Amino acid sequence: MFPALETQLKQETHRLPDPYEDFMYRHLQYYGYFKAQRGSLPNSATNQHIQKNNPRYLLNGSLGEKDDLIPDTLQKEKLLYSHMLSSPRLRSRQLLYDELDEVNPRLREPRELFSILSTKRPLQGPRWPTECEVIKENIHHIEWAPPQPEYLYQPTGNEKLPEIVGEKKGTVVYQLDSVPTEGSYFTSSRVGGKRGIIKQLAVTLQGPEDNTLLFESRFESGNLQKAVRVDTYEYELTLRTDLYTNKHTQWFYFRVQNTRKDTTYRFTIVNLLKPKSLYTVGMKPLLYSQFDAVTRNIGWRREGNEIKYYKNNTDDGQQPFYCLTWTIQFPYDQDTCFFAHFYPYTYTDLQCYLLSVANNPIQSQFCKLRTLCRSLAGNTVYLLTITNPSQTPQEAAAKKAVVLSARVHPGESNGSWVMKGFLDFILSNSPDAQLLRDIFVFKVLPMLNPDGVIVGNYRCSLAGRDLNRRYKTILKESFPCIWYTRNMIKRLREEREVLLYCDFHGHSRKNNIFLYGCNNKNHKYWLHERVFPLMLSKNAPDKFSFHSCNFKVQKCKEGTGRVVMWRMGILNSYTMESTFGGSTLGSKKGTHFTTEDLKSLGYHVCDTLLDLCDPDQTKFTQCLAELKELLRQKIHKKFNKLGQDKDLEGSWSGISLSDIESSTSGSDSSLSDGLPVHLANIADEERAGFASTLQKQPTFFKNSENSSSLPVKNENLRLNETNFNRRDKDTPLDSSMVTLILPKNKERIQTNFNRRDKDTPLDPSMTTLILPKNKEKMQNKKPGFTVSRSPKRTMNSSQEPAPGVKPNWPRSRYPATKRGCVAMAAYPSLHIYTYP
Repeated sequence: MFPALETQLKQETHRLPDPYEDFMYRHLQYYGYFKAQRGSLPNSATNQHIQKNNPRYLLNGSLGEKDDLIPDTLQKEKLLYSHMLSSPRLRSRQLLYDELDEVNPRLREPRELFSILSTKRPLQGPRWPTECEVIKENIHHIEWAPPQPEYLYQPTGNEKLPEIVGEKKGTVVYQLDSVPTEGSYFTSSRVGGKRGIIKQLAVTLQGPEDNTLLFESRFESGNLQKAVRVDTYEYELTLRTDLYTNKHTQWFYFRVQNTRKDTTYRFTIVNLLKPKSLYTVGMKPLLYSQFDAVTRNIGWRREGNEIKYYKNNTDDGQQPFYCLTWTIQFPYDQDTCFFAHFYPYTYTDLQCYLLSVANNPIQSQFCKLRTLCRSLAGNTVYLLTITNPSQTPQEAAAKKAVVLSARVHPGESNGSWVMKGFLDFILSNSPDAQLLRDIFVFKVLPMLNPDGVIVGNYRCSLAGRDLNRRYKTILKESFPCIWYTRNMIKRLREEREVLLYCDFHGHSRKNNIFLYGCNNKNHKYWLHERVFPLMLSKNAPDKFSFHSCNFKVQKCKEGTGRVVMWRMGILNSYTMESTFGGSTLGSKKGTHFTTEDLKSLGYHVCDTLLDLCDPDQTKFTQCLAELKELLRQKIHKKFNKLGQDKDLEGSWSGISLSDIESSTSGSDSSLSDGLPVHLANIADEERAGFASTLQKQPTFFKNSENSSSLPVKNENLRLNETNFNRRDKDTPLDSSMVTLILPKNKERIQTNFNRRDKDTPLDPSMTTLILPKNKEKMQNKKPGFTVSRSPKRTMNSSQEPAPGVKPNWPRSRYPATKRGCVAMAAYPSLHIYTYP
């Protein structure tokens, strides 16, 4: 045996020097930058001993003079390999070795793709638009469940309706200065928001006897624009609209300080937009006392009297506003209190929760956290994959998938509490949770719109648009959270069957919890989409209302998550609506929902999944039979109401379910409101530019009314697709013509601006006008403009470009700030849309 190997094997406790460190020592010494002791010099006996015993030299063939002691080369290689396995310095960190099988290592799990969830460094702060001022205080609330039910407010009929007086008769005690308004759009973000010194917006107290309340909302999820003191203890409040919009005022969350005990205060929010609200049927605002939280461990609770929701009679020619007024008595003097529309759940709350999961040695084994994408402001959109490790590849491939998401609407924090309850249960050591992880792969998106949550929006992202109308979008840069979610689910469906998709929301006009689904037209699976909601109503009878569920697919909801996923092939595709108020069912009738109630629903979702996939199909069959009977009764009632007699004993299952169901217009859904704000502004500028052009050329368009070049009068101008879809054809556009696009429908312009697919024609909702560039050519023609209606356009061979030469497309003079934005060229009298 070799002396070098024999010495290494006998001296098991001898620790080899790090190869990189040894190299650097010798390298630095050679160039005179390191003066070591004699024992560590390259020609010293110690260093020679290290070289002999270092496998790095063995691998280079420096085995000494006794190579002939190992006659077999194969044995020599085995000995070297076993020596490398026993050396802790030379093992790869990417390979894992079993104790009993060191010959067949396996790859280590990939490292997490983000670094903010680490105990070695603090959490990265939320990124805000640079226009937003943010206070440096860390706002944190304890979780607490009231020991007694919190009953809904019972109106007396004598509630006061305060007259709105505003700044003319009142005193402004708080007002935000730098707030992005309609017409502006998001450009950049940073941690902490606006640079510079944070202004003091609240009034300065004149002394200890000054009882003016001090307001603040420049913290995460906060929303208050202005506070006006109209009486000693009466304040009018104006909520800030969603950033870069002029609408969506519903969510509120703000702080008051300098309170007085046993004094009745009145607060009136003056600019709410919804004509109906749960405040009309007894919902109370939420109050949080900092003193109670510290001394008595009491958190958010329902408070308020003389609650009234009514129309604001102030007529300023704009959209009508509605008011919410209530009175309250604070429990302590000089306390710090918070008011909120519902229990807040911020982006920082989510990060802290995920950090606890990542640091849990058990949960982190079956819950993998990844970054789905970054939001517009650069905040992380998290994706959780939850499943137990499979024993075989076949077992892993057989698992079905379940996709759950929340907070696409940032002001609907009830979705986060349902999600938290689901995560608490599915990550637990409960036998049911372990079984679910064995048979499913859960893909969880706990916060789809972190930007909106951070800035305190109610419905929109920083693009100024409702993300739950964007699941068909092609604008990846404008709506990254939605684009990547849809693509993730699309890839997931290619790997395995997706059994269920559910998006958690909140509802501001209906009590209880319910689902919106999609009617299945396949007779084989008739009514199957209703089984899961019916089972859920049986598992949570005092919270979930099956009769409030709706399965009609309306045209205005085509861009929602549930409809897009349903059209992708997911049969059980739902939107779960959780009320901001309370329950009208069972033992909880007439009481508000708490966070514990919502978290319990997350558990019931898991329980219902097990019922749905139970190998014993008894429950499933019973639910189908019950659904058919309920539908029979509903059809009978519908025809009786119409005064028609319908024989339901025959093939009544062929009746369209959409005809007998009401619409979901009572939901909190909004119509698609067009392009992202920055693109909508560009479109408005282009239309304004064209309008000014018409005014400058009255003769041209006056003559065009009688021009023979118009094929048909009083008809919508049609799109000449030939002029815009030449990129894959040999015939270029005529360089003497300018093409101007006029959008007929603002909402449908989105697809046309970003038409990357060359084979797809432009939307016929765009009108094409072909105007000559050259004035001389214009003079040779009759006055007027020509609308081309022919599918093809004849061109001379002289107009065709030479082989390998690209057509001379007009270039944009406006640099695109993002990929996918519209490029435009400027002409002296016309603004032109061009396509790169």
